[in-house]
Amino acid sequence: MIEAGDGQPLLSGVKVIDLTSVVFGPYATQILADMGADVIKVEPPAGDQFRPGTRPAVTPGMGSGWMAVNRGKRSVALDLKSADDLAVMQQLLAEADVFVVNVRGKAMERLGLDYAAVSAINPAIIYAHCVGFGQDGPYADLQAYDDVIQAASGTTTLLPRVDGVAKPRYLPSLIADKVSGLHAAYAIQAALIHKLRTGRGQHVEIPMFEAFTSFMMLEHLGDQTFVPPIGPAGYPRQLDPDRQPFRASDGWLSIVAYTNGAWDRIFAVLGEPEFLNDERFADAKLRFFNSAALYQRMAELTPRYTVDDLLARLQAVDIPAQKVRDLDEVIADEHLNATGFFRQRSHPSEGDYIEMRSPVRFSDANLPAVAMPPQLDQHGADLRQCGGK
Repeated sequence: MIEAGDGQPLLSGVKVIDLTSVVFGPYATQILADMGADVIKVEPPAGDQFRPGTRPAVTPGMGSGWMAVNRGKRSVALDLKSADDLAVMQQLLAEADVFVVNVRGKAMERLGLDYAAVSAINPAIIYAHCVGFGQDGPYADLQAYDDVIQAASGTTTLLPRVDGVAKPRYLPSLIADKVSGLHAAYAIQAALIHKLRTGRGQHVEIPMFEAFTSFMMLEHLGDQTFVPPIGPAGYPRQLDPDRQPFRASDGWLSIVAYTNGAWDRIFAVLGEPEFLNDERFADAKLRFFNSAALYQRMAELTPRYTVDDLLARLQAVDIPAQKVRDLDEVIADEHLNATGFFRQRSHPSEGDYIEMRSPVRFSDANLPAVAMPPQLDQHGADLRQCGGK
């Protein structure tokens, strides 16, 4: 956990009951665990459905996805339809600061764990409800998964706008889940600050559809921002089919021409500064409207160089550029390894594995390792006996 200068974890003393599954909620609660909160993950007897992973692990239920979003937590398996296990849950909640749940509201009401019931047990609790859709809209009772949120938010139409292939496509990432998890983490911490100031708990709703739409439409609301609209949605720079990675003789790289002066330095590096003498590129405004021609000529010139040669030349004149890495190469990145981002640990049952540390740093804190991802019900006996202490 991250320890503050007083020797205590940053969220020392904060107890979180985590009744979430898959990625949205677990990602949020892992961030809290990284900050030092005591996160108790409550799972059904069969375990979180994300536990198995895509390939068999050393121990069933310890898949790679599970390992990635559940470090620093304690696990207890409870059948909340059982009176005895529900009583354990109620005791855990009575002593908690935060309850994070991604079960739909009606199901929580049937279990007797809706906000009204839980706040009756613990009036100061922060009840963070990770839902698919805002509960005051017509989609309130619908199921939400990353795919359907990408579809509903317009995200599946972004790649077609770039490459002209009309078929809608998902971005190949659980991006809606992860973005929503970040929203949940900051919302919970804001509610904790409010509780410190007022002593009051509250219900916090984090709707996945709204959270992800706000993230994606930040730039892509575009010219629909104004009333009446002055143009279509979409941020042209991100949707430019020519502003893509460039081929070198031995690979690919990203080159960013963000300012007007960058074009001059780039074409000097590529050995053709006179290309900019064309009247189409006489000033910054003309270069902006004729950027397709600039990118297309860059794409014709970059294959004359190796990736390393181009990177050295571009970085020497302060042009942002990076090699395009395959996913399998990222783990060997020299910067990430120099900063300790990837670290190898040895799990008592799973053996050696790679963990990504929290990416944030604090000047009055250090970053010791949090506890390892737990097996199902690993802490169940102690938690049932001690009521979560």
